[in-house]
Amino acid sequence: MNAQHTQWINETLEQLQRTRVIPRLWAHDHTLWSSEPTEITNRLGWLHCTEWMPNRLHQLTALVKGLQKENYRQAVLLGMGGSSLAPQVFRQVFGVQEGFLDLRVIDTTDPDTITREAEHLDYRRTIFIVSTKSGGTVETFSLFRYFYNRCLSELPENEIGAHFLAITDPGSTLAELAEKLRFRALFLNDPNIGGRYSALSLFGMLPAALVGVDLHTFLEQAAQAVQQSQEETLTPECQNPAAMLGAAIGAMALHGKDKITFLTSPSLESFGDWVEQLLAESSGKSGKGILPVVREPVGNPEEYGSDRFFVYLRLNGEETYDNLTLALQDRGHPVLILPLAGRYNLAEQFFYWEMATAIACHLLGVHPFDQPNVEETKALTRQLIAAFREKGKLTSTKPDFYNESVEVFGITATASPDEALQRFLAHAAPPAYIAIQAFLPYTAEIDQALQTLRAALRRQTRCAVTLGYGPRYLHSTGQLHKGDAGNGTFVQFTCDPQGNDLPIPDEFGSSHASLCFGDLKLAQALGDQQALLNQGRRVLRFHLKKDLSHNILSLIPKDLPESNTPPADPAGGN
Repeated sequence: MNAQHTQWINETLEQLQRTRVIPRLWAHDHTLWSSEPTEITNRLGWLHCTEWMPNRLHQLTALVKGLQKENYRQAVLLGMGGSSLAPQVFRQVFGVQEGFLDLRVIDTTDPDTITREAEHLDYRRTIFIVSTKSGGTVETFSLFRYFYNRCLSELPENEIGAHFLAITDPGSTLAELAEKLRFRALFLNDPNIGGRYSALSLFGMLPAALVGVDLHTFLEQAAQAVQQSQEETLTPECQNPAAMLGAAIGAMALHGKDKITFLTSPSLESFGDWVEQLLAESSGKSGKGILPVVREPVGNPEEYGSDRFFVYLRLNGEETYDNLTLALQDRGHPVLILPLAGRYNLAEQFFYWEMATAIACHLLGVHPFDQPNVEETKALTRQLIAAFREKGKLTSTKPDFYNESVEVFGITATASPDEALQRFLAHAAPPAYIAIQAFLPYTAEIDQALQTLRAALRRQTRCAVTLGYGPRYLHSTGQLHKGDAGNGTFVQFTCDPQGNDLPIPDEFGSSHASLCFGDLKLAQALGDQQALLNQGRRVLRFHLKKDLSHNILSLIPKDLPESNTPPADPAGGN
């Protein structure tokens, strides 16, 4: 941070001190964000997870021991957004401890990805976790019905309930179904916790227990963060890391540095996906927002616009981005370094970021606990599905360009897909951003192609370029895309199923299906495309029929120079 950046943060701390934000937050004062208490007073339960969660650990321990005794080896979590992202962090950061269960998270409606996951399971040794706060999330329930019926073909019917457990709110549809279908266990979470703030609740702790995280130690670390975050004296030397972080995020955003770009030690990379949802869905509304940029390919410091604020989560011993952060600071970019002594310090980071996000939203003047624009995409998707069931097709829109491999929608009179993209982005420059929305199978090859395109577009425009897989991003950055100031330009990829499409059973135990996963995925893409257009956003869609990676890479201009990036520190690693 240079002197100017430090001054902004110190002035913001003084403002927070003067307006008594910390004691008011802990007193559940809804006027920090709104004159009305709606979706605030019943959404602050995350402040108190470390008070009640230790009393539930005996239940989690008993669950894990029972599964181990019965020789279960695999856990599959079916969930979206706040139900899936923290579990993914625990699996990727902590791995699987000896004797515990491997955890796979399925948060997609892509039929090729679901098929690949389904074919690698030993159903006799697998427990399925159906995880949804509302108890009715369309993706989660579609996956639930599919895997429940798959179990009917793999296991004796009277054993199936023992292979399922649920995490949900009291009174939800899922809670009722768990009882009806005789699940092994039903875990009811505190309903006063929103999904994206639920990492330290049962939604995060149960999956963490399955992979062998020491939850006593983890929650002790989190409790220390909670204690520090109650410090009310806010000075540059204060011992309240959450307030300092919130002040930094808010101050930078208010001074035009609203593209918060995460550099994370390789072991912590998945934490960025969790914090992406937290920040984007909390702040992106009412014409405002903070854009998180995660998993971005490293570039030359000159490639980044002046709207960037870099945060480096640095795990002790992993020095991967040390040289880059020095180069960025030399270039005048603000860089905040958050050192972690070990993996269990993530417990503190979960809480610091939750509280910091709430503080930053206060500074921006937005409501951090609602998501007013999310329902529009859902409603449009439901309309498309209803039309599909009636007419047998999702859309009759003619492409603006097509050949045997690609169809292009959203720009007229174009001679080729790459020309269409260049015309679409002709005037892109900071503070605009480009969002790649990929309703595609997740494979290493496709991801590498998308990341290569992402880096090329940043190099060409100096814009922040994000990448989100659909439908996951709808539960993460989707709110911000439609609720912020309108600086986003959206490049959407859809595709035909590369293998056989998968029917979604209409009912548990029934083979009848009026919809396939590929249909649902395309309906979600088209629904979000229309929701963006309704909000005045610009959208260009490429529908890929085959050779997905090749057709993605063919969009990159041939004459674009390569990036000259600072080398990673030899002591680091990827």
